[in-house]
Amino acid sequence: MDVFMMIRRKKTTIFTDAKETTPVYELKKMIEGILKVPPRDQRLYNKDNMLMDDDKTLQDCGITVVTAKAQCPAQLGLAVRENGDFESLELTPYSLPPDLPDVMKNQDTANGQDQLA
Repeated sequence: MDVFMMIRRKKTTIFTDAKETTPVYELKKMIEGILKVPPRDQRLYNKDNMLMDDDKTLQDCGITVVTAKAQCPAQLGLAVRENGDFESLELTPYSLPPDLPDVMKNQDTANGQDQLA
């Protein structure tokens, strides 16, 4: 079965999917294809910020069809080696969307949606 993941590093977010039985090392090879960072220079962390072992499968690391659905992907953290040392895990918080303009607020009221017939 496919599992869906959101891999985050600083301001970068990668959405991908794989099989539950995929080894972590294979996931790192997928990331290499996107970021051009070799697997040996990557560290993946699960939702509990625990380092994921290359030899384990995604399922072994708690990423299953129950915890990693398309509408709610599992969030993984990524740290890479720069200048010989691994960076600390950094996940930049998402920005909040701007407030709706006044003309868009309470459209339901304007369309009569809140009135009882």
